Amino acid sequence: MTIKVAMIGRPNVGKSTLFNRLVGKRLALVDDTPGVTRDRREAKASLGGMNFLAIDTAGLEEDGDTKLSARMRAQTNIAIEEADFVLFMIDARAGVTPLDKYFADLLRRGKTPVILVCNKCEGRAAEAGVYEAFSLGIGDPVPISAEHGEGLSELIEAFDKVILEQGLTVEEEPEEIISKSISIRDEVSDEEADATEIDSGLPLQMAIVGRPNVGKSTLVNYLLGEERQITGPEAGLTRDSIGVTYYYEGPDGTREIRMFDTAGLRRKSKVMEKLEKLSVADTIRALNFAEVVVLMIDATMPFEKQDLNIASLIVQEGRALVIALNKYDMMENRQEVMKDIQETLEHSLPQVKGIPVVPISALTGRSVDKLMPAVFESYRLWNRRVSTAKLNKWLAATMAYHPHPSVKGRRIKMRYMTQVKTRPPTFAIFCNRPADVARSYERYMLNEIRWDFELPGVPIRLLLRKGDNPYGKSLK
Repeated sequence: MTIKVAMIGRPNVGKSTLFNRLVGKRLALVDDTPGVTRDRREAKASLGGMNFLAIDTAGLEEDGDTKLSARMRAQTNIAIEEADFVLFMIDARAGVTPLDKYFADLLRRGKTPVILVCNKCEGRAAEAGVYEAFSLGIGDPVPISAEHGEGLSELIEAFDKVILEQGLTVEEEPEEIISKSISIRDEVSDEEADATEIDSGLPLQMAIVGRPNVGKSTLVNYLLGEERQITGPEAGLTRDSIGVTYYYEGPDGTREIRMFDTAGLRRKSKVMEKLEKLSVADTIRALNFAEVVVLMIDATMPFEKQDLNIASLIVQEGRALVIALNKYDMMENRQEVMKDIQETLEHSLPQVKGIPVVPISALTGRSVDKLMPAVFESYRLWNRRVSTAKLNKWLAATMAYHPHPSVKGRRIKMRYMTQVKTRPPTFAIFCNRPADVARSYERYMLNEIRWDFELPGVPIRLLLRKGDNPYGKSLK
């Protein structure tokens, strides 16, 4: 089992900064505003050759049970219970606060081992705070600077001591890079294979996006069967793009899915605060790493232009798209709403016809079982490869039935066609004058490819290339 280390402390003491340094990536949002982190985030980290699972948590606040802070604290408590030991962080420059003393007392009475970490110890201004930290009674403080990477050798020694005392085993695990799943494994040597290229050994990367408060976190919690993400009536609760592992039990067996819950995307003109801009950038990054994107729409709200903007962004990035129509059970005129959305998609996104729309209720779980089959079908089409022989037969028939109009009295000759890659399906046509091919004819070709080769709802790329002159060498 991998060792789990939770980072605990009051808001703005540098937990997310240390988390990013240990993970080696800027996964968690970092800002001077207290309380940026709300959900707990997990990622593989390493320190001094030791591999472990780091857990970033929300800042501990002493507050009532009915507020958002109580829900955040509940997530932190879960992280403490699951962790093998805890890094309790304080701000050495601010010294020991009454809130630090309160939570240190709770940790001291708990069963989870604690390492006391004094952050922001660069310079002499933090010396008094380090000495004051001895009064907390949870061991010798470890002075570090998470931002500048100072004091990590002392932190390694503290890790070694706790691991030895608790009899924990540090396992050497091979590094797994999420981006590997979206690398160019779609380049296949056998272009004649008419098949679907899916590597079942890698987790499927799925991002859930949409406007604020449409039920993205609620859907994640329902699929996982636990309150993993903070939910509530407040809009914009999720700030980070939180990745969680979900094992889907399907008819073909168990499939691992890396699922990303993202912050809501508002219209660009409404995004004014720096923190929300960081959240939007984090959502876009998660979208870029995804293979299938589930766009959630609130059925009780009108289908707005922002929904189309998000869908258009997903298509531009070349990701497989599935639309989840949430809160569908609250609608009375369900058929009219469904028809209106499908018609809007057909008119506003004609380049991706046939996008699957799945009506669900993330809160009650109604029809959620239909969502994942739609996701896997979209993923299958996204990985589809058509043989070169079939493509060239299709090209000859298409050119015979509806050839490109002559340009300045000269014919457009399309000689050869092949699929150069998948994810999304990308086709190349070699012709004599690619610059003169009309955009309307390109759209016609794309629609015919989608219809004839059964590729609904996924982006398709068409590349027009100039073929080599077969008589060029003999003329020299």
